[in-house]
Amino acid sequence: MTDIRVLLVDDQERARSGLRKILRPRDGFVISGECADGADVPAALAAAEVDVVVMDLRMKNVDGIEATRRLRQSAGSPPVLALTTFDDDELLAGALRAGAVGYVLKDSSAEDLIRAVRAVAAGEAWLDSSVTARVLTTYRRAVSSRPVEPLTPRERDVLRAVGRGLTNGEIATTLAISEVTVKSHIGRIFTKLGLRDRAAAIVYAFDHGIVSPATVVAPDSPPQLRFAVLGPLRAWRGTEQLDLGPIRQQALLAGLLLRPDVTVSQRELLDGVWGMEPPGTGGRVVPVYVHRLRNCLRAAGERAPEKVIGRTRGGYRFHADGVDLDVVRLTELITEATTADDPAAAIDAYTAAITLFHGEPLAGLPGPFAEGERLRLTERRIVLCQRKAELQLRLGQHAETIGELSALLAAHPHREPLAALLMRALYADGRRADALAVYQRTSDRLLTDLDVTPSAELRRTLEAVLSGDDGSLGVA
Repeated sequence: MTDIRVLLVDDQERARSGLRKILRPRDGFVISGECADGADVPAALAAAEVDVVVMDLRMKNVDGIEATRRLRQSAGSPPVLALTTFDDDELLAGALRAGAVGYVLKDSSAEDLIRAVRAVAAGEAWLDSSVTARVLTTYRRAVSSRPVEPLTPRERDVLRAVGRGLTNGEIATTLAISEVTVKSHIGRIFTKLGLRDRAAAIVYAFDHGIVSPATVVAPDSPPQLRFAVLGPLRAWRGTEQLDLGPIRQQALLAGLLLRPDVTVSQRELLDGVWGMEPPGTGGRVVPVYVHRLRNCLRAAGERAPEKVIGRTRGGYRFHADGVDLDVVRLTELITEATTADDPAAAIDAYTAAITLFHGEPLAGLPGPFAEGERLRLTERRIVLCQRKAELQLRLGQHAETIGELSALLAAHPHREPLAALLMRALYADGRRADALAVYQRTSDRLLTDLDVTPSAELRRTLEAVLSGDDGSLGVA
């Protein structure tokens, strides 16, 4: 890794000495220069290459806010990490307005300072979470009200994630998109809103109600719980994957997860997991499994046993507040796709929704409830693929659809709408013989497996391919 070159700006020699001891060469830092006043910063930058300026805000002549403001007016200037004491809310808000991309408190640990400098050098923002909400409230009182510029739903999601302090990698994981796509969205957000960096984006998100203080997580708050059911059932607290226990215990959890904030009776849970073959212990196994699940989902030091799975007079309830669930995100993306004015934006949303699936939903979980949800979610994925393919064909993206439709039809060989779409895509791509072969294979499978003949829709597609009817096949 290339060393990070740092300029230290603080009017106290003792403070600069302490910073030198923390930002050591063996940890990848080079102190390129030091200043005792903000007025000396331009000369120091002219004399040496600098990646990050660590700037004290309280200085006698030119303070850190004015020095930052002057610096940010120069194109290509390095980012500023503000350094101040715990009670400088007004100064920190002023530093954000001046253009600092982050701040760190003087009483922070050495590890936090190192992480802050590295984050800022990498182009990230660094706002100390212990005071961010309070500082941004001060900032919000100080700025005039501005209208929210038009952002797409996906851009608002990305801005919301930036406002919560997530990195590009974390945003990509949360939204089920690539880091390249995240960077592209952030670039468009900066352009639309006239923002210079991530710190300005965080402030903007807070100032316009896209992010609220409640979403800023303090250092001692437990990491967020995340669940995935669009594949094998999995759960994480932060980055740590949790052990959910025996397979039927997982099935019981799924019975609660997929009915969030709804009371599910003990009888419903028993029937959903064991069906017509209840366990020998009867209903007594349900509270045992719930107890175990509470233990594995509980954060370290958390004392409230019913925070995630509550008990009511009618049964048990999964509390979804503050929990990330992939099927909830799936619904949001479907809404985004169906309400999009631009077909390309709808395709992006459908692609993101399909990407949330990682194999067969609730793979391997037993019981009637899991089986029913598995069928429902699998059907939902197929429909999403069909809608996406329809839009792609409308835009002339024939080649892009062929591989995905071929794989999907291989897994679901009796789905005639998929066969019809694949035939249209192959025909539009100049592969008329392959389109006819799809019809023949599908017809043979329907006759052999189900003893039925192709539907009228599939036969119409065949006739259009044979006659070269571009209009009926949607070929421009």
